[in-house]
Amino acid sequence: MEKSTEYISQSLSHLYTAREIKHLTTRILQHITKLSTANILTNKNTILSDNQSKKVKLIVERLKKNEPLEYIIGKCEFFSLPFEVNSHTLIPRPETEELVDWIIRDNKTHKFDLRILDIGTGTGCIAISLAKNLNNSAVTAFDISTEALEIAKKNAEKNNVTVNFRKMDILEIAGQARNDNTDYTDEFDIIVSNPPYICEKEKAEMEENVLQYEPHLALFVPDNNPLLFYRAIALFATTHLKQGGNLYLEINRTFGNETCKILDEMGFSNIELKKDLSGNDRMIKAQRK
Repeated sequence: MEKSTEYISQSLSHLYTAREIKHLTTRILQHITKLSTANILTNKNTILSDNQSKKVKLIVERLKKNEPLEYIIGKCEFFSLPFEVNSHTLIPRPETEELVDWIIRDNKTHKFDLRILDIGTGTGCIAISLAKNLNNSAVTAFDISTEALEIAKKNAEKNNVTVNFRKMDILEIAGQARNDNTDYTDEFDIIVSNPPYICEKEKAEMEENVLQYEPHLALFVPDNNPLLFYRAIALFATTHLKQGGNLYLEINRTFGNETCKILDEMGFSNIELKKDLSGNDRMIKAQRK
């Protein structure tokens, strides 16, 4: 494997840091050889077959075009669980793991059954991780994308959990709620969402692998209405979150105070703005009175 390791490093040195290349190399070799990280380290002198070497080169060529490795190999890990991903789903981020951890720590000792809703589920990573770690829960997940829901259903099966996936447009449902004519009546103890929150103007600061390959529908919001999803979700939560229930949100780090203000104006209490491990405003928890 040393020859392949050297090839990967030389081929990607102009695109990635040495640390990133080391991580990519390990994941590529894991994917190709089906060996664990420990076995890869102890079998450095193993010679890959011609077919395996060819697969390494194909992966490297796609990486050189900025395609994320997760899409190339079709999988990733989130909260120590395996997930399939494709171009219809965002690649789950570490910050979202922090949000999931917050919810689990808050609710791990609850004795009664928890009814949880994940809005904009994508791969299903939030919903599935909560279902896996909160045994006393019944989890529902919405997404507007049929293709994303297909992947999310596969991920639920892969992780041996039950999630009720539904095709829903939160902006449409919230509009119905505003006009008091919605036919959706379920109530939840917890509503969580990691909705689109990146402004169009922020594209100039983003990595090419995100811009070229990840679904823009799940990423971007208009510059003139950056909080539209938070308003819709909060409005929905005013009628579908049980009294005393909690709303958890992942947010754009530049709009923490503004998002808190929306929740306050809609009557939520105990609003808490939390930073991620990088020190950025990233998560909000609010309670329905």
